[in-house]
Amino acid sequence: MDDLEEVELEIEESLNVFDEPLLPCSTEPVTGFFRDGCCNTSKQDLGSHTVCIETTQEFLDFSRFRGNDLSTPIPEFGFPGLKPGDRWCLCAARWLEAYDGGMAPRVFLQRTHKKALEIVPLEFLSKFANDLN
Repeated sequence: MDDLEEVELEIEESLNVFDEPLLPCSTEPVTGFFRDGCCNTSKQDLGSHTVCIETTQEFLDFSRFRGNDLSTPIPEFGFPGLKPGDRWCLCAARWLEAYDGGMAPRVFLQRTHKKALEIVPLEFLSKFANDLN
């Protein structure tokens, strides 16, 4: 019998970029590294799935071109494929790449984990905020 150490996934504190409680991003389709509907993260989330976005066809095409096809369903993993208008917890580096390429999707700051700020400046995210007054 192997002595396998069980890896505990310790969720970082659920706070958004304003240091307020993180709001859910989407349950239809269900999103997040933990598939809990929120952009929660942990040390095991190497991609930092922390930016809550609203998808557009342009962004989905850009992402597919960059090697991350988010629109094709993968039923064996319970992934329905995204369509324009869906909300999704995107990797912070992918969002920054889209920003640099002029293809950044809109974001929901109250639903974006503060950990995203280690990769993307708040100033950049704010320019694409769907939820600022």
